[in-house]
Amino acid sequence: MRRAKITVIGAGNVGATCAHWCAAAELGDIVLLDIPQTEDMPAGKALDLMQSSPIMGFDSKIVGTTSYDDAADSDVIVVTAGIPRKPGMSRDDLLSTNARIITSVGEEIKKSSPNAVVIVVSNPLDAMVQQMWKVTGFDRAKVCGQAGVLDTARYRTFLAMELGVSVEDISALLMGGHGDTMVPIPSCTSVGGIPVTQLIDPARLEEIVERTRKGGAEIVSLLKTGSAYYAPAAACAQMVEAVVKDKKRCIPVAALCESEYGVGGYYVGVPVIMGSGGVEKVIELKLTDAETADFQKSVDAVKSLVASMDELLAG
Repeated sequence: MRRAKITVIGAGNVGATCAHWCAAAELGDIVLLDIPQTEDMPAGKALDLMQSSPIMGFDSKIVGTTSYDDAADSDVIVVTAGIPRKPGMSRDDLLSTNARIITSVGEEIKKSSPNAVVIVVSNPLDAMVQQMWKVTGFDRAKVCGQAGVLDTARYRTFLAMELGVSVEDISALLMGGHGDTMVPIPSCTSVGGIPVTQLIDPARLEEIVERTRKGGAEIVSLLKTGSAYYAPAAACAQMVEAVVKDKKRCIPVAALCESEYGVGGYYVGVPVIMGSGGVEKVIELKLTDAETADFQKSVDAVKSLVASMDELLAG
């Protein structure tokens, strides 16, 4: 039986760290791919990672490359390609540049790995995964976005810090777009089975939610240069594991909702069952009126983001 083939497109901090997590967990053989202008950088990172295998005890084969030929027939592809927002760069600049990068990457994926499950990480996430699905023409189950796993992990971390309990005992769910409009679902958040609303008062809980919304920006402000990569990469690896091991994980991801939640053809963060087929089922929850209203605001923000992207690409 052959190992799964996992390609990570973008060999920067998130991509390389994702390759690291996947290799350490022996999820499959890994291709670390970047643009030709990076020259031998992906090969250098891949070789360095391979040389850690005797120490860490994994047998995954890791290849660094700038050619999509090496990524052919991948089972799972993680896309981290894109540029971060830089000082003086507008939101539209970031949106336009990364949408064009995703378009180029999607066209290559369509040619080289038509049966792959594609996990998009590039920002602005909700628009980028929408564009990837549009460009590849893949079934909606085969294209999804990583954000919910990361956002929920940050939320669980902050809740554990607040309560002084193990992160393992916290179960939580955040829905909606990736960013300021993400929607906490208190009815789906518990600590050892105890509803979080019985342990933290509403005002304090909202402060923790707000910190979660700004979780990425908080790390950027602390690092001064660069952005988060350990947790985003770990979140990617968990999704890869769900696919290659057919885990049937119930996790929040950016999935294409058609009739679900009345969204009508947009990618947005929702709980799903994830296995070898990708997003095998979108789980529809009964939300409260307040949760429904907040979720709709988040969906509207995603629609506006996608509309702006389409306008920029058309221009």
